[in-house]
Amino acid sequence: MKFLLFTLVTRVPDPRTGVVPETRERLRSVVEQARLAEDLGYDGFAVGERHEDPFLSAAPPVLLSHIAAVTSRITLFTAVTTLSLLDPVRAFEDYSTLDNLAAGRLELIIGKGNGAAQAQLFHVTTDDQWERNREGYELFRQLWASDSVTWSGQFRPPLERAKALPRPLQPRIRIWHGSATSRDSVELAARHGDPLFSANVTNPIEPYAELVRHYRERWEHYGHDPADALVGAGTAGFHVARTSQEALTTYRPIFEARLALSRKLGLPIVFETLDDFVDRSSALIGSPEQVIDKVGRQYERFGHEVIHLSAERDGRTVAEHRDSLELFQSEVAPELRRRIPSRPLAANTASSELIGVTP
Repeated sequence: MKFLLFTLVTRVPDPRTGVVPETRERLRSVVEQARLAEDLGYDGFAVGERHEDPFLSAAPPVLLSHIAAVTSRITLFTAVTTLSLLDPVRAFEDYSTLDNLAAGRLELIIGKGNGAAQAQLFHVTTDDQWERNREGYELFRQLWASDSVTWSGQFRPPLERAKALPRPLQPRIRIWHGSATSRDSVELAARHGDPLFSANVTNPIEPYAELVRHYRERWEHYGHDPADALVGAGTAGFHVARTSQEALTTYRPIFEARLALSRKLGLPIVFETLDDFVDRSSALIGSPEQVIDKVGRQYERFGHEVIHLSAERDGRTVAEHRDSLELFQSEVAPELRRRIPSRPLAANTASSELIGVTP
């Protein structure tokens, strides 16, 4: 199994102090999170894309390029790239440039995105976001694969023998399709033989597991080998401590702050208590043994090879946060890697190609 640290770069009050960080400070903290992830041996670092409060993640290729400059081994992910909002030619230019700067350590997770700001800033609505996502993806794929593309579609001007530059380092980049509750992304992933990354965050895991089952069914429908299907899954919360009581005590202020923010924003409340959140959601909060057991139970439902974990400190002290990340790497990750085989990520492949060996 592979493990990513993930951030949407939220800018919210610290759950303990109430202090809102400055924008520069918040962005710099993401870079430091990525460096720490590499130092501790995590497999990847993922930056999301949102275009509204309270997020500062509007420009993943810029932030990931900075991270590429201060890391050398870790795979860099988008989670997700909202292709429904982007000109696919411009998106190709950004990510092809990043692919070269990162020495082929790049993988993308794409999705339609969400939020009212999409309509206000980009004039993309629920009526057309899925078609924009599909069309953007298909053109992006063509641009990556060929330096002469002739194409026409609904949402941007046509191309005639177009050559988009710079050419990428990876001849074929792995593109995951991010999925939350709709089957559209699942269908697109299965049709094109791409991996699926289940959000697995907001609700209990059952609806996400159902979508993964549907993905595998559609994968076979399109004639792909069932053994080639690749699935990743998110987690709703993350804190590992020596004992379950210590983990719950440390995480409780984080949960209560999120609950208060959701109520303030008028969002639906799915888990009213921390105990319910730990029990029914995908959250990994507990002792190493509890986390290993819970991931194993989720693996029985998803068959996933990759997990993303929150990179955020979320009001924990620097020591509490680092201790949790270190404990996961020392006692949880090795056992899960032993139990659950997984395919290499881009950084593994890039490193192996540089030294002439097969991963």
